[in-house]
Amino acid sequence: MSHTALQPTATIENDLPAPVSNRALMIRRLLRNKLAVAGIAVVLFAFVFSFLGPLLYPTDQMHVDLGSAGLAPGDGHPLGTDAVGFDQLGRMMVGGQVSLVIGLAAGILATMIGSVWGSVAGYAGGWIDAVMMRIVDSGIAIPALFILLVISAITSPNSLTMIVVIAALSWLVPSRLVRAETLSLKQRDYVLTLRGIGGSHWRVVGRHIVPNTVSTLVVNATFQVADAILLVAYVSYLGMGVQAPSTDWGGMLSAGLNAAYSGQWWLILPPGIAIILVVCAFNAIGDGLRDMFDVKGQQ
Repeated sequence: MSHTALQPTATIENDLPAPVSNRALMIRRLLRNKLAVAGIAVVLFAFVFSFLGPLLYPTDQMHVDLGSAGLAPGDGHPLGTDAVGFDQLGRMMVGGQVSLVIGLAAGILATMIGSVWGSVAGYAGGWIDAVMMRIVDSGIAIPALFILLVISAITSPNSLTMIVVIAALSWLVPSRLVRAETLSLKQRDYVLTLRGIGGSHWRVVGRHIVPNTVSTLVVNATFQVADAILLVAYVSYLGMGVQAPSTDWGGMLSAGLNAAYSGQWWLILPPGIAIILVVCAFNAIGDGLRDMFDVKGQQ
């Protein structure tokens, strides 16, 4: 009799949905953002196109071929050739490698520098915070593009130089964001408890402050990558980017600008569209990650 009475309860318990982990909820929330999903697809395609494409479509991007210069898109050259005979499709792949590597590396490096600077400033407080943030304010007041142009005019930049310079100019905004988070986190009970039992300042910052700003850093890193790609395009468009035979999408725009007036549209549209799509894709991913980490949204 008791067994019969317990049977419906067991059935009801078996029908209950399994609990969903917090990570699964966050991923589900990201996937519901259609623009973010489209952005992820565009970025993945850009990396596959740039890094795996040359293996499937090898071209010579080192030696000029004036006999094949200025060819329109057609058989043998799906996107035509440029003014010195380089295959434009192969050039897009090579340029994509430079733009994506510089953008990604500079964005990540800038975020790392900014996270350390901002967390130390916010945690230390007092005159240390004041001095460190005045340095940040002074750096933000100087246009990054102006400094890049000056450095490009003095030296012959390569990919490594561009990464270091762009990161050195882009860490200012992440530092302000992390500092704001740190000012709140350092008042939490677990931080005060750790300090009370003799925990060192570096342990507090490294084990509790910085890890708890990961959501802010991840979201900001995507915007930093997009901004870095645009900065590379700006400088290269003005003729002061990476030196030949290397190129990037901004350099291709600069090289094809004059030819575009003579009807050679294939020299300017593909790199221009690529820059717009990739930058918009990273911004869409950033918006999606911001929604994913939103605590109120998860609730």
